[in-house]
Amino acid sequence: MIRVVIGDDHGVVREGLVALLQRESDIQVLAQAQNGLDLVRAAREHGPDVVVADVSMPVMNGVEAIHHIRHESPRSKVLCLSVSDQTRQVLTALEAGAAGYVLKENSFEELARGIRRVAANQMYLSNELVGAVMAASRHGASGGETPLTARERQVAQLFSEGYSTLEIAGRLHVSSKTVATHREHLFHKLKIQSIAELTRYALREGLSALDLPSRQLTI
Repeated sequence: MIRVVIGDDHGVVREGLVALLQRESDIQVLAQAQNGLDLVRAAREHGPDVVVADVSMPVMNGVEAIHHIRHESPRSKVLCLSVSDQTRQVLTALEAGAAGYVLKENSFEELARGIRRVAANQMYLSNELVGAVMAASRHGASGGETPLTARERQVAQLFSEGYSTLEIAGRLHVSSKTVATHREHLFHKLKIQSIAELTRYALREGLSALDLPSRQLTI
């Protein structure tokens, strides 16, 4: 039996995946999560064979979640599920430790196939992605071009999602001064001057979900 945890911030999508996967005789859904942080916690608690992770999730995006899951639950394989077919984002996910990447536009059968493949210690990519990923690999392309540390990427995501300096400090269990320092480093590294520019960067790089409701910024 392949034990699975699912992470997706869209409730309808998540519940639909759970319902479909539960029909498979060799797949058992242990838990589901609506953001990256909860997904990391679920993986730590349940130790699944496969974690199905949406790349764009609030609080902690899928790529950051992969880093944590590979560190905290090394036996769990991560299969990314995304609407994005951008080669750079696929490579970033694979370099973070994902064992596969499936597009949401594909059929459920392909997702189930991907789960079975990664559970069997194989890599799996949607057919549409194979050519571009192989070409990028031959030319030495990398998804890891972002000049930010893991913590800076996390801070960038939270600012882009509308959290204030104080709220981010509470979530990350650091001081507001530390968050402000990270913000200044982000502005310097990215050569930007505002949270609006930082938000555009986070969206472009796939650090933040595209359809989050805007929040009032207090910085």
